[in-house]
Amino acid sequence: MNDIMTIEEVARYLKMKPQTIYTWAQNGKIPAAKIGKEWRFKRAIIDEWFNQHIDEKFQPIVQKLQDKNDKMK
Repeated sequence: MNDIMTIEEVARYLKMKPQTIYTWAQNGKIPAAKIGKEWRFKRAIIDEWFNQHIDEKFQPIVQKLQDKNDKMK
């Protein structure tokens, strides 16, 4: 599994349109790095960013899953 993702890969991963990801990257709404003319994203950072956007009332579920994954590493 490749840890560095393109706009298209992030869009597929999040099930969104590439144009939305591009706009968010330009506006600093999603963590990204611009290398030359291309945007790149780190999967682990996208996962963490996504988890931070889940409604607060569901955070205990997210934490439980993260703890479980940490124990499996």
